[in-house]
Amino acid sequence: MRKRAAALCGAAVVVAGALAAGPAGASPSPTAEAASAARPAWKKCGTTDRPTLQCASLKVPLDHGNPSGKQITLALSRVPHTARTYQGPLLVNPGGPGGSGLSLAGFVASSLPKTVAAQYDVIGFDPRGVGRSTPALNCRPGHFAPVRPDSVPFTVETERANLARVRAFAEDCGKKYAGVLPYIDTLSTVRDMDAIRRAVGAGRLNYFGYSYGTYLGAVYAKLYPERVRRLVLDSIVDPTGVWYDDNLTQDLAFNDRHRALMAWIAEHDATYRLGTDPARVEARWYAMRAALAKKPAGGKVGPSELEDTFMPGGYFNGYWPHLAKAFAAYVNDRDAEPLIETYGDLGAVDPADGNGYSVYTAVQCRDAHWPRDWDEWRSDNWSTYTKAPFMTWSNAWYNAPCAFWPTRSRHPVDVANGRLPPALLFQATDDAATPYEGGATMHALLGGSRLVVEEGGGNHGITLSGNACLDRHLAAYLADGTVPRGIGAADAVCEALPDPKPLSAKAGTGTGTAHGATLHGLLGFRG
Repeated sequence: MRKRAAALCGAAVVVAGALAAGPAGASPSPTAEAASAARPAWKKCGTTDRPTLQCASLKVPLDHGNPSGKQITLALSRVPHTARTYQGPLLVNPGGPGGSGLSLAGFVASSLPKTVAAQYDVIGFDPRGVGRSTPALNCRPGHFAPVRPDSVPFTVETERANLARVRAFAEDCGKKYAGVLPYIDTLSTVRDMDAIRRAVGAGRLNYFGYSYGTYLGAVYAKLYPERVRRLVLDSIVDPTGVWYDDNLTQDLAFNDRHRALMAWIAEHDATYRLGTDPARVEARWYAMRAALAKKPAGGKVGPSELEDTFMPGGYFNGYWPHLAKAFAAYVNDRDAEPLIETYGDLGAVDPADGNGYSVYTAVQCRDAHWPRDWDEWRSDNWSTYTKAPFMTWSNAWYNAPCAFWPTRSRHPVDVANGRLPPALLFQATDDAATPYEGGATMHALLGGSRLVVEEGGGNHGITLSGNACLDRHLAAYLADGTVPRGIGAADAVCEALPDPKPLSAKAGTGTGTAHGATLHGLLGFRG
């Protein structure tokens, strides 16, 4: 996306008085409801990297409107506070919907300054339907098994094949989880979050969410504004476009980000030998796509799988050297193995692991109204495709089960809120998954919020990913409620980190050493 935050502010720093009003050395006294709630039985579940991690489970009603009815189980994780000054629970969420938050707790606790993390119980959770929570959804194992039909429906037969796939997914989900799907949505998850707050004995909740987790946090704040102590939202969903319009807007941003990758490859022509003109490099990428439509690489990577492989590059530029290396090997050397390997690393979905996608569709389809007339989808997506061919149809089919979903939709939540302590928002100007406008919109809707912009940044999930300027604002806010205050559309601006360099000759195609890969591995894609 274009740069939007240049010279937005001369940032000053203030302390959010509403946040600092309570005693600094203790959590609020438990309310009667919190005192009577069943407490989680925390047990050690530490790893070599996260030795202090604890795990527990919590039963909550499937239907919060019927608290004595069927119960389900949420899986929880915690890194407990160690400092004498205790600021309460910090609940974290990686987005999705459908993302597991169990590992995120350990990551956040270890990535914050020790003196700050030590003052919180950092708590992760698998939202209802996800991961180790039960029941865990898996509507149609193998839904993404290669090779799928071409995502772009150039022919009637291709469109019919894709429609058959998405209809089958929706039908299978309805058959397997008819009694559960009406309660897999953002509002139910928000009530689960409040159940976690009660169970840990806290009067107020601190919350830190990425991506879809920003909408989750904003909806929690709307329902329970008096129970919010601190609220951090990173890479922000536009809450006014939930969810059909947001996806169409996202297509345009992903196309821009894909072209940024093509330009980066052109800058490094000495390494990749794909041309110095970004338009020429892009043309060669689409030629590769066309070739894979005729002959999938290794019987695994056709055009749809190619999009799955390159789409993560729109989330995190640390993947660019690996994607470029695979692209160059296929085009220049007729070697498909690096592409097949990179698909396995970044694009492939284990046929037995459709859990995240099952929850994603269940939440998105239930949360908001979607067109039920396929002609409307066809018209909107062809129109968008003419401007943004990279991911438009791939994204359409990813969300298309909502056109046939067996559960009725809710109305989206209006998150406008003037009853909160100052929330801290983080947004990159060139984010593809959650375009910049979403952060600006949320900033306008949350009265008293502060917006920190990463100028020129294109990654999705920007705090705790190596940018010291962003992380200073985050640490100051969590330490004592300090927030920036500037003049203009943003309250503070941080410059983005430089783009990565090409891999060295000895580097493989794995992504483990890429900058920020740990965080982006936890956040996943499509959220």
